[in-house]
Amino acid sequence: MKKLVIPFTVVAIIVGLYEQSKAKPNVYVLCITIVVFMYGIMKLSAKTPSKNQEEQEEEDAE
Repeated sequence: MKKLVIPFTVVAIIVGLYEQSKAKPNVYVLCITIVVFMYGIMKLSAKTPSKNQEEQEEEDAE
């Protein structure tokens, strides 16, 4: 899954930057690229443990 999310996120970044550089950017394309980018970042960061969770586990172990 991670192997699919990273390319989609990178493509969304490239398309968004390209569209933004136009004289009249399409708002719908920009909104779609933002949604795809945010979804990709959300999926990638979901596996990262929070700092508070690590501290909580250390306190529970003691």
